[in-house]
Amino acid sequence: MSKLASSTRDLVTEWTLNILILLFGTTTLVQAFIVPTPSMETTVMVGDHLLVDKLSYSPSDPVMKHLLPYTEPKRGDIIVFRWPIDISQNYVKRVIGVPGDRIHLQDRTVYLNGKALVEPYVQHIHPAPHEYRDNFPKDPWTESELVSDRAQKMLNEHVMAGELVVPPGSYFAMGDNRDDSLDSRYWGFVPRENIVGKPLLIFWSYDAPTRDWVDYNLDHFIDLAKNFFVKTRWNRELKLVRGYPIQ
Repeated sequence: MSKLASSTRDLVTEWTLNILILLFGTTTLVQAFIVPTPSMETTVMVGDHLLVDKLSYSPSDPVMKHLLPYTEPKRGDIIVFRWPIDISQNYVKRVIGVPGDRIHLQDRTVYLNGKALVEPYVQHIHPAPHEYRDNFPKDPWTESELVSDRAQKMLNEHVMAGELVVPPGSYFAMGDNRDDSLDSRYWGFVPRENIVGKPLLIFWSYDAPTRDWVDYNLDHFIDLAKNFFVKTRWNRELKLVRGYPIQ
C-alpha cells in the first residue's frame, strides 16, 4: 500500500471516529457505550457500540412524571450502570431481581420468588456446573478471590432461608453469558442511583478483542485502518436491543 493510500485511510478512520463521537457523545438524552467484555453475549457482543437511553429511568418530579415516560427498571430489562466497585466504569447487565424479590440458583437454573425462570437469552459455555456460581447463594469459598467484600456483605445481610432478598433501592443483575460474567453474584447489588439507562440499539459493531476496547492502543487503530469494512459486523448495524419480560 502506498504512503498516500495509507495516510488517506488513517484520515478517514480518524474522522469517522470523530463524527461518531460528535453524533453520539454523552448528552442528557442519549449516551454512547462500547461493550468491552463478553459477559452479555450473545445478546450484545464485544465491540458493539450502543446508544443508551438515559431518559427511561430518570427520577421524575410531580410535574415531569406526567409529561415524560419515566419507569422503574423491570425484571428482564438490559441496563447500563455505574459499577458499584468503581463508578468510573460503566457495565451492562440484565435485571434479574427488583426490590423485594427472592432469588437463588440451583444447578444453573435461576429461581425467582420460588419459580424457575425460563431464560432463552442465556448461554452456558462451560460443561460442568460450579458450586458457587451455579448454586447461589452459598459460601463462596470456591471462588473467594473473585467475590468482593461488598458481595460478602450482601450475602451476610440479605440471605434468608437460602435465598437472596433484594432490598429497597437495589437491583440484582446478571450477564446473559452466565458462566463468564462477573455480576451481582460477585460484587453485590446495583444501587438505583447507579443506573444510567437502557440500551436502544447497536449503531456500530466491530470485531476486536476486549483489550482493544479497554486500552485504545496503536495496534487497535492500525487494525481499524486496515480492516474497518471487513471486521465491521454489518448484520448488527442498527439492531435494536430489547429486554425480555421476566415474571
